[in-house]
Amino acid sequence: QLRLVESGGGLVQAGDSLSLSCVASGRTVSLYAMGWYRQAPGAKRELVAGISASGDNTYYADSAKGRFTISRDNAKNAVWLQMSSLRPDDTAIYYCVADLRSEITPETTRNLGDYWGQGTQVTVSS
Repeated sequence: QLRLVESGGGLVQAGDSLSLSCVASGRTVSLYAMGWYRQAPGAKRELVAGISASGDNTYYADSAKGRFTISRDNAKNAVWLQMSSLRPDDTAIYYCVADLRSEITPETTRNLGDYWGQGTQVTVSS
């Protein structure tokens, strides 16, 4: 069974940077697309970023473009989300996902995620 464990969340101030990590265990994710969702209280869940199995293709929500960077290392079975210029509206629980499909396309980003981590809280104070 694939297990995803996120870490790196915390309380930061507006303008700060934060890096989230997600380590997979139980099986290799080298053939799976990966991504990061977030959900704030009372808000819809949002796919923030996605990355193909090879790492060649990425997706970013408009809210993340220019500020967030997703990366992966298949040898480490891990994916990261580097966030900079954080704003209070970035406050949310961030979830790592793995998708059995390998590519990032308009179709796969509509419902990315067959496996989910437990989430890590990111709080950005003003």
